[in-house]
Parts: sequence; C-alpha cells; structure tokens
Amino acid sequence: MKNRQFKRIYHAAIYVRLSKEDGDVAGVSKAESNSISNQKELIRDFLKDKEDIVVVSERVDDGYSGSSFERPGFQQMLEDIRRGVVDCVVVKDLSRFGREYIDTGRYIERLFPALGVRFIAVNDHYDSLRGDGQGDEILVPFKNLINDAYCRDISVKIRSHLEVKRRKGEFIGAFAPYGYQKDGEDRHRLVVDAYAAGVVRDIFRMKLHGMSQDAIAVKLNSDGILSPMEYKNSRGINFRTAFRVKAASGWSPVAVRRILENEVYIGNLVQGRQSTPNHKVKKSIRKGKEDWVRVEKNHEPVVSERDFAVVQKLLGMDTRTAPDREGVYLLSGIAVCGDCGAPMVRKVSSVNGKRYCYYICSGHKAGGSCGSHRIPVQALEDAVFVLLKRHIGCILDLERVLEYAGTVPFRDLDVRKLEERREKLLGEVERCRELRMMLYEDMKDGVITKEDYVELHAAYEARGKEAQEAAGKAEREIRAVLEGDEDKYRWISYFKEYRDIGELTRDVVVALISEVRVYDRENIEVVFDFADQYRQALEYVEGRECPGLEGVSAGREAV
Repeated sequence: MKNRQFKRIYHAAIYVRLSKEDGDVAGVSKAESNSISNQKELIRDFLKDKEDIVVVSERVDDGYSGSSFERPGFQQMLEDIRRGVVDCVVVKDLSRFGREYIDTGRYIERLFPALGVRFIAVNDHYDSLRGDGQGDEILVPFKNLINDAYCRDISVKIRSHLEVKRRKGEFIGAFAPYGYQKDGEDRHRLVVDAYAAGVVRDIFRMKLHGMSQDAIAVKLNSDGILSPMEYKNSRGINFRTAFRVKAASGWSPVAVRRILENEVYIGNLVQGRQSTPNHKVKKSIRKGKEDWVRVEKNHEPVVSERDFAVVQKLLGMDTRTAPDREGVYLLSGIAVCGDCGAPMVRKVSSVNGKRYCYYICSGHKAGGSCGSHRIPVQALEDAVFVLLKRHIGCILDLERVLEYAGTVPFRDLDVRKLEERREKLLGEVERCRELRMMLYEDMKDGVITKEDYVELHAAYEARGKEAQEAAGKAEREIRAVLEGDEDKYRWISYFKEYRDIGELTRDVVVALISEVRVYDRENIEVVFDFADQYRQALEYVEGRECPGLEGVSAGREAV
C-alpha cells in the first residue's frame, strides 16, 4: 500500500499598503487608489493556481508610511495571526510590507518563523517555505536595507522641500488659523475670513478694555459665537484637535489666550515650531524659538501691530479680576510701589457708612518691611490724567520742532550709529577667526593640550558666529532705515490720537503708559511708552539748538 502525502493548506492574508507620497494624482476621488487595486490584482493572479493557499482576508493600509508598523490594517493582520486564523502573509514586494530595516527583518526572520507563518513577496520572488537558505539570508536583509534607505531619502527630501516653502512664506498647515482661510487659487496663501476675523478683532478689543481671558470666553459663549473648532466644522471642514473635551466645544480662556498670542494676526507667519527627530520617530518635539521660521508681513493682518504689542504687555501682567467685575481696574498692573517695585493693590474700607477706595503697596499688605504708600484711588487717577495730558502736549510740541528741523539728518545719525556697531561686530568676527588659528599653533607647540584646544576653539567659534549674526542684523537695520521701511515717528501718532482726551480710560492707560510709580501721595512718577525714542528725538533737536522745546520732559512726568 502506497503512503499518501497530505499537502498542508495555508490560510493567507493579502496585505497591501500605499503611503501618501505614493498615491494617485491629487484631486482624484476614489474609494481606494489605483495602486491598491493593482497590488490586489497582482497578488490574486499569483495565487490563482496555488492549490495549497486559501485567501481568508485582505488587509489594506492606504495612506500609511512604511517606516512604521503602527498601521491599522497591519495590526488587524497580526491579531488574525495570533488567533490562528492566518498562517500565511502575501505582499506585492518587501517595500509594501515595510521600509524599516530592523523591524522588517525582525518580522520576516524571527517572528513569522516562530509563529509558523509563511511569508511571500511576489515581485521579489521570495517564499519562506521554498527559500534557498544562504542566498535569501543575504538578499532579503539587503533589500530591506535598500527600502529603509529609500524611506530615509524621501524623508530628507520632504523635510527640505517643506523648509523651503516655510522660508518663502507659504502656509503648509492642514488647516488655516482661525480668522483666515486658504486662498482658493493658492492653498499655500492665507486670506482673511471676514466673519472670523471680526471675532478676532473683538477679542483683542475686549482685552484692551480690561477684560480677562475668562470673561472674554464667557462673553463669546453667551453671544453664541462658535468656537474655532465648531466654526470650522460648520463650514464643512473636518477639523480635529486634541484639545476637545466635550461633544460641543465652546470657547475657553486657553483658546482666547492662544489667539491673543498668535503673531499670525499681525501678518507674521511663524511655522516649524515642532518636528520629529527623524523619519522613524513619530513623536513630535517642540523646537527652540531660534529655530522657528518667521516670515514677517507675509499676509494681510487682522489687528494692528500696536494693539498686538499692547496686548502682549497686558498678558505679562498679574491683573486678576474681582469676582463681581468683568474687567480689571483702571491702573491694575500699571501702578507699582516707587520704593520696592511691588504692585499697588486696590482696597476698600467702610467708615461710618462711607466707602473709601485707595491703593496700597502689596508688599506692605503681605507683611513686608515696605511702607503702605497709601493713596486714594481718585487722587492717583486724577494725577495720572494730568501728567498724561501734559506729556501729550510736550509730544505735540516736539513734533512741530521735528517737522521744522527735518528728518534726513536724524536718519543719517541712525545710519552712522548702526554702521559703527556693524564695524565693531565684524572686527570681533575677524578677531575670533585669528584666535582660532593661533590656538592651533599653540597646540602644535605644546602650549595648550588637545582638550583645551577643542574647548577654546568651540568657544571662539560660538562667539564669532554670534557676532556675525549681530552684524547681519545691523546691516538689515541700515537697509531698512535707508529704504524708509521704518517710520521713526509712528509712535508720535499713538499719543496724538488722544490729544483731545476727556477722561482717563483703561484703553488709554495700557496704550500709552508703561508704569505709574507711587512714592507717596505727593510724589508720583509716570513712565510712558516709547521713552527711549522720545529721548533720542529730544537729544537730536537739542543738539541742533531748535527753539520751542522749553519745558519738554524726557519720557516721564512726575508730581
């Protein structure tokens, strides 16, 4: 009686994969890409005459990179293998299985053989059941290494391409920032979204009026204004974010602050804040600010640079809002103790049925050694108002004198100062270069050790690079002055806007005043914004002995 040989039947999973970079032409909408279909067709044609293989499943990863095995279709196939449903994997070629050299080899050479899984790569003519031993041991790892190198090369090219786009001011994000939308003719260009931009302007206006981020969020929610995410979804944009915590996401203080801090609203495009270490590590890391790509005046702004700068100043202040108030007090965060520098805090006392409001030093209130510096609220606000009116008058006088004197000599003076700074910096660059050359000679002569040479060489190189960058910045400033890109007297218009001011408001305080120093009730000093520019203008006109500046102060007023 003859012995019958029973042929083993393998239960196969067809696995196909296509990365985004390998996909079809943009704009063609299909349930699955042609390449996916072609892979399936090729594998089915290969298996049609294989009597020992029965296809039990097809797993697809469309739009997933081969550099990682964290793909849904692949993981489902692994689960089928663990459950014993699948004991054979068939792919078009090794690159479709994976492009990561180490993990691809681990699956093919260790994990699959240990689990009794047959592996077939059609176009690479590889079948683990019929492998030729030593030849496959060399060929398969080599092909995997080539696929890994291809993936690395593609990653480098994509990163380089995106970096070029960033530096050219092209927006490469998936979704436009709230307040903007992608141009219909150029998806890398931002254009203003009229409705959302209006909301952004309202947020900045409310902050300038003294409202906290929490109060702004409450106001927006009560007015029925859709949050950025809900607004995008309402317009048919499939937007997802890790910040969502509810089914219907509303405005939050964090979302408001994110808008208030975003330079995109003054026309600056800042990209490249995050990156991955390489194509194999997908976890993003935050890059240092010096490595961000910033393109200024790249697109139409939504708010003015001045309003944005004032808001940044306000965000840096400790200005808590009273529980029963929507906004902060008039001088919150601005009034400080003239002796210790601690913020002045507002207190209310009741005596014989009368309420008295006054400011005291917070350091004194906390039990410190500083005096109370007590001053009635109304007395302080009246004094600040008088000093502000006086300062605005001085600036108007200064403007008339500057118009009389002319601005060209003032511009030339700036250029000379910048040129002197640039020459000193370039001299420092040359000096560092010479020192590095001398270090090498000293090491050859045995004056210093190799370790000292390496340490000192790195220090001089870093110092020279820093000086070179500073010289480049000075050169750019020179060009900006000569080309008239900088308005030397724009700050004057900020004060002129309030020439007919009738009362002191929070808007005026945060727009024009840096600090109010309170020494006692009779001694108050107000430090105004742009004090340095004001002082430079005074020095210029005084040097030319221009008439009409009698009594003009130098950027601060005191009583």
